[in-house]
Amino acid sequence: MDPLFIAATPTSPEVDFRFAGHTLSLKGESYPENAAAFYAPVIERLRHYLAECDGCSITVHVSLAYFNSSSTKMLFALFEALNDAALAGNEVLLNWYRDPEDDTILEFGEELRDDFAALRFRDCPI
Repeated sequence: MDPLFIAATPTSPEVDFRFAGHTLSLKGESYPENAAAFYAPVIERLRHYLAECDGCSITVHVSLAYFNSSSTKMLFALFEALNDAALAGNEVLLNWYRDPEDDTILEFGEELRDDFAALRFRDCPI
């Protein structure tokens, strides 16, 4: 499957999904005018990739300095797809990068860890 790369903008994150290497990365800020329009094709490609995974070891790097509420809903859909893949027998490591002073990002990461227990969550203060 071809990689998916979307360059960051001032309001949307960089998406760098290297499917052949089983490495997925999101970084930047996420408050696009229409989060559903931005994330829907990303999640669709992710689900297509995950449907082909069988016993894969997938590493996900997330380094989001800020995201709004509409992005949060879409991020939950993305993490749900990853959690389902983990439940199906794939190993999914989620590296959650954050500013050690940012309690909001920390709390969201903790919520992800609790809600998507099949993911191997690693808190990464930077």
